[in-house]
Amino acid sequence: MVIPPYKLLFMSTPVGALGTGLGGGVELILFNYAQELLRRGHKVEVVAPQGSAMGSLSIKEIPGELQVPGQTQSRTDPVYIPNNSVLANMWDYARQVQEDYDLILNFAYDWLPLYLTPFFNRPIAHFISMSSLTDAMDQIIKMVVNNFPGTVAVQGKIQASTFIFPEQFTYLSNCVDVSAYQFCNQPSSALAWAGRIAPEKGLEDAVAAAKITGIPLKIFGLRQNEAYWEQICQEYPDAPIEYIGFLQTNELQKQLGKCRAFLATPRWIDAYPTVTLEALACGVPLIAYSRGGLAEIVKDGETGFLVEPDSIKGLVEAIYRLNEIDRYACRQRAETLYSLQAMGDRLEEWFQKILKK
Repeated sequence: MVIPPYKLLFMSTPVGALGTGLGGGVELILFNYAQELLRRGHKVEVVAPQGSAMGSLSIKEIPGELQVPGQTQSRTDPVYIPNNSVLANMWDYARQVQEDYDLILNFAYDWLPLYLTPFFNRPIAHFISMSSLTDAMDQIIKMVVNNFPGTVAVQGKIQASTFIFPEQFTYLSNCVDVSAYQFCNQPSSALAWAGRIAPEKGLEDAVAAAKITGIPLKIFGLRQNEAYWEQICQEYPDAPIEYIGFLQTNELQKQLGKCRAFLATPRWIDAYPTVTLEALACGVPLIAYSRGGLAEIVKDGETGFLVEPDSIKGLVEAIYRLNEIDRYACRQRAETLYSLQAMGDRLEEWFQKILKK
């Protein structure tokens, strides 16, 4: 079926400017969605906090105070909107220009865009990037899925199962531009860990495993919580770790691909961590806690190993079994399940269903 070109307005995460890493994996997801839909002939404009820049994407930068990330809030916290909120300013802009677009796609894991859904003339599709975190978010998501069926999407079934209405979501999985990642079949001995350096990511377990095995660990990502990073350095002063920094895709894949394995050690239910797909695209096996979307991404014994959550012993045992994994099988899984083309098909099908209603 031929899909007509759509005019799409992408509403970015309000927790940080695009390109800074503050938005975590959502930044790359938004970029990949936009690139594939533009390639297919659709029009895409991105609305994001001031200071955003991502390749050649057309971005409308909006000033204002950044939003508090959802993962830093407790379940019963009230809805938080700062003075001169960038989130409110972004959605005020969307209200003004909505008639120029067929569909608005929301990437913010926040209460306000969901609440505003009935007040817009144009349909709003919501991409929910995280699992159930707060009562307020659960309630407003439930309102939208009940009143606007089919407009809310998540990445996987495990993420959906953290909500009490999992059957009402659309499943999108995730994607990477596999062509942007070089397959490496002759890695160094070093291990890798990547992500926002914050307590919910569990970096200290990967550092502990590196210390026990004596195998170097390269750490990639934004040091979002400096106190947490300093605590790790103090607790493991002799661990063989090297902090590389936050790298853009081209440089990240060059260094990540040379690593022997990728350690994913989240303390929380990480919905569908994009960086693990980047590792697979380079042919890097995953050693991951069997928690959240990781249990869907890792094919245990073929593309890596699933480990009992919070088990440093399990991480160490898996490291010593890495010679059992074929790196080419990792690359093949990325090509088959997580390509931009596959994601583009899913997005167009989702948009078409929404617009028909």
